[in-house]
Amino acid sequence: MSRTYLLDTNTASYIIKNRSPQARRRFLRAVVENEVCLSAITEAELRYGLAKRQVSFEMQTAVEEFLAKIEILPWESAAARAYAKARVTLERIGKPLANMDLLIAAHAAAVGAVLVTNDHTLAECSKHIDVKQTANWADDVRMKL
Repeated sequence: MSRTYLLDTNTASYIIKNRSPQARRRFLRAVVENEVCLSAITEAELRYGLAKRQVSFEMQTAVEEFLAKIEILPWESAAARAYAKARVTLERIGKPLANMDLLIAAHAAAVGAVLVTNDHTLAECSKHIDVKQTANWADDVRMKL
């Protein structure tokens, strides 16, 4: 892989639900180029969403088809080390981050991937925790305030 993009849960959701045509196009290109991956943490969040709600068969199928197209990276010791360092850094500078977001960002830092997110808080915090870079493939989606 020449450049690896690791998708945050919100970007994955926009792609699956086709809420961001721009992100979906970028994702399909990245799949062809073998440039995109997903943290096992994001897979867990997607599967949790399916288990928590009664979703349609079509939505279940869309999630499974999405997961089948993308490399899912296992959570390993390097990610745990990156998480510990990142959490201490963010606590020290007073920038809290949701636990799952921090786990995903730490995973991106551990594998040297560009973190793809539409979460502006996550993108801002990532600057402080060794995430190589962030990108927003879904800037055609308005975030709820």
